[in-house]
Amino acid sequence: MTVKIFVPRDAAALALGAEKVAKAITQEIAARGLDAKVVRNGSRGMFWLEPLVEVETEKGRIAYGPVKAGDVSGLFDSGLLQGGAHELSIGPTEEIPFLREQTRLTFARCGITDPLSIEDYRRYRGFAGLEKAIATTPADIVRQVTDSGLRGRGGAGFPTGIKWKTVMDAAASQKYIVCNADEGDSATFADRMIMEGDPFVLIEGMAIAGIATGATKGYIYTRSEYPHAIATMTEAIEIARAAGILGLSVMGSAHAFDLEVRSGAGAYVCGEETSLLNSLEGKRGIVRAKPPLPALKGFLGRPTVVNNVISLASVPVIMDRGAEYYKNFGMGRSRGTIPIQIAGNVKHGGLYEVAFGLTLGEIVDRIGGGTATGRPVKAVQVGGPLGAYFPRALFDTPFDYEAFAAKDGLIGHAGITVFDDTADMLKQARFAMEFCAIESCGKCTPCRIGSTRGVETADKIKQGIEPEKNKALLADLCNTMKFGSLCALGGFTPYPVMSAMTHFPEDFSPAPMVEAAE
Repeated sequence: MTVKIFVPRDAAALALGAEKVAKAITQEIAARGLDAKVVRNGSRGMFWLEPLVEVETEKGRIAYGPVKAGDVSGLFDSGLLQGGAHELSIGPTEEIPFLREQTRLTFARCGITDPLSIEDYRRYRGFAGLEKAIATTPADIVRQVTDSGLRGRGGAGFPTGIKWKTVMDAAASQKYIVCNADEGDSATFADRMIMEGDPFVLIEGMAIAGIATGATKGYIYTRSEYPHAIATMTEAIEIARAAGILGLSVMGSAHAFDLEVRSGAGAYVCGEETSLLNSLEGKRGIVRAKPPLPALKGFLGRPTVVNNVISLASVPVIMDRGAEYYKNFGMGRSRGTIPIQIAGNVKHGGLYEVAFGLTLGEIVDRIGGGTATGRPVKAVQVGGPLGAYFPRALFDTPFDYEAFAAKDGLIGHAGITVFDDTADMLKQARFAMEFCAIESCGKCTPCRIGSTRGVETADKIKQGIEPEKNKALLADLCNTMKFGSLCALGGFTPYPVMSAMTHFPEDFSPAPMVEAAE
């Protein structure tokens, strides 16, 4: 029987040399005349072990990593095809603690299957949710999504079912499903991992959304910086279309739904849904005033569902296993699982899908393993460049939308960045204002001008110029931006700035003068 050797094609693994490893393995198989083949899977999300090579054995999949091209010959000498012992051997993949303790619902297939194999996808319950959706009514689909408690995973946490019902009830000759895959937050890569590692789950989720709302056309809007994701999604759509999953008849039903991928130029503000829609229409990516809501007047002025990749990719498991099954995970109003993306100065960076409710301290210390430098953790930024900085004193905060909001934070797209005790929080606050100034679309004054003044004010504090007066001015600018900006870019920039000022005041005080020795 042909032995399968898995080498990820995920962008993170490629950046660490996976292509050279796959080539070396292929050459070794040919040179030794072995009955084996290389399968290019998605990443398991344990980036400190990439490139992670797995071999399928009678005992299950055995993992080795991180593997370099120069290690390949020695791996074969050690009996790679039988899962033989080697210094890079990690043992059974599913027993790796980082992976074993997760609750993988949305990412159930990521790293396991060949991303472009429909047969693989079906083998792991793929399209079961879509088949059930076809057999039921649109209203029942919307009810199940609503009852599951699924909320937008892109950052706002808005109930997905409410958005779908609004579009379903809207009268129009044409409706659209738009997937927001413009993943621009620092420390986020969940959307990319799905598109590169399990594209059919996104296709399935969007098709279900189309059937539920009466939309017959969908767009996946992503950034041009994601070439591997774009290529994989485009090929997967073509495969799904050829298999009758997409097109005039979805899986032989009376429902029509088709998809295409569109890439933007990489403007951060296009992660905001109305800016995204403008860009998708070929216009400049600037924020639209609301109302009207995109659900009623979105793409080309038609009713449009705009959901994040993870929101849509979570729908198939809800339809397959039922709303109650999904809702049983989580806490409070945060139901289901959340793919937490751990990055920055951390020992074990990667993707960790788990039910809402773990504390921030558990995520950083137990799962992330603390800092990569071995120094104490000073701060953790949750929610991308617009997220608040949490000190260790707040590490008992559960990962939950409302719990974070109560501490003046936000979960956002669930990316967390770890900083050790060498971080300068005044510098980080200045970076937030500078980031906003560079990325602002310019439509509203609080964001456009406030962020520029914020950079100038942070510089004055750094220089020791009237520090108390300028700290008060910086806080006032944040207040104006928070309540006066048109969208979350200007509205959320105050979160990192104010949290840095509140929790790390020592970094905002001028350094004491050192007297010269007599």
